[in-house]
Amino acid sequence: MAIIGKHGKNSSPDLVVSSEEDPPGPKKWTEHNAHWSRPQARTWTAVLLFGTCLLYCARVAMPICSVSMAERFGWSKRESGMVLGSFFWGYCFTQVLGGYVSDRVGGEKVLLLSAAAWGAMTAFTPVLAHFCSQPIFSMTLARFLMGLLQGVHYPSLASLCSQKVVENERGFLMSTVGSGSYLGTLIIGGAGSLMLDLYGWESVFYLTGLLSVLWAYCMWKYLLKGEGPIISLESLGVGGSQSKLSKRHWMRLFKQPAVCAVIVTHLCTASTFFTLLSWLPTYFKDTFPDAKGWVFNVIPWLVAIPCSLFSGCLSDHLICQGTDTASVRKLMQFVSMGVTSVFTLLLCGTSTFPWAVAFVSVTMGLTTFSHSGVSMNVQDLAPSCAGALFGVMNTCGAFS
Repeated sequence: MAIIGKHGKNSSPDLVVSSEEDPPGPKKWTEHNAHWSRPQARTWTAVLLFGTCLLYCARVAMPICSVSMAERFGWSKRESGMVLGSFFWGYCFTQVLGGYVSDRVGGEKVLLLSAAAWGAMTAFTPVLAHFCSQPIFSMTLARFLMGLLQGVHYPSLASLCSQKVVENERGFLMSTVGSGSYLGTLIIGGAGSLMLDLYGWESVFYLTGLLSVLWAYCMWKYLLKGEGPIISLESLGVGGSQSKLSKRHWMRLFKQPAVCAVIVTHLCTASTFFTLLSWLPTYFKDTFPDAKGWVFNVIPWLVAIPCSLFSGCLSDHLICQGTDTASVRKLMQFVSMGVTSVFTLLLCGTSTFPWAVAFVSVTMGLTTFSHSGVSMNVQDLAPSCAGALFGVMNTCGAFS
């Protein structure tokens, strides 16, 4: 599925790297890279959905608790912003590495190892805050490490999807798994706010971290059948031909207008989403101090979940009906970026709480269409290096 077939006549057909020994004709996958059967795909989709849900529970725990932590430790707005922003500095450093390793050894191994690590880090966060003489330093470092550990998640998903899922089913899988981000934010916004009031901010980190470690254990025990997720230097050096890209091919890949456009698109989408994700609780607390926290921490994400599932079903249906894959991806991306921007601008001018919640909800709902758009489906561009290419895109998004 070369770029020339999907994105224009000027693209080079050798951008998608395959083994020189592969015979002409339909590609014959090895057993390691065989597509999932329907039952396997359903099981993995559910597991990855739950894992992404927990990923965002852990990620959003700090923004949810930041107001209480700022009062407890005497942080200013600038210091709170430094703690929240340090996550993205770590997040940008492991994107390409995570995707590269996933392309070579399998995304499921990288997902397992990273989930066990960031789950333990989340559970350990309150300990660092209370037993360090400088909480602002320890929390900034903890968030930086969280970013490093979580940075491999989506590139690993992209690589895994490229290797295991057929083209006309990728939209549904990516949108379903992607809805885990909104489900996780919804859960932590509702249950986390309740736990925050009843048991203190520490309880949010403890519960989220322990559940994440438990998820990693269950994935290892029941899906990987207890096989050790060992990533050796040898496996990185002599990975399968599907993941081999020479420097020349990388340079030709980045010269393609379609690839450059996708990178810029993802940068714009990610900058808007991460800004809303990190600062919405603070925005509502400052602008509408009497508003109930569960309202603005729950409703926008509750709207986003069905919108994400709908976009995935719609995109796969259009592709199955014969619509060009690139056209479908572009349509989903236009809705995600173009229409969403209108409601984001309306949010800036509103002064009433109901309208603010409504605009945020529509914004988050339409943003989910990106899971079926070009910014999340790099497998269509370069399936042989989908993880690494997605890592490049996500790095740009993190820097934004």
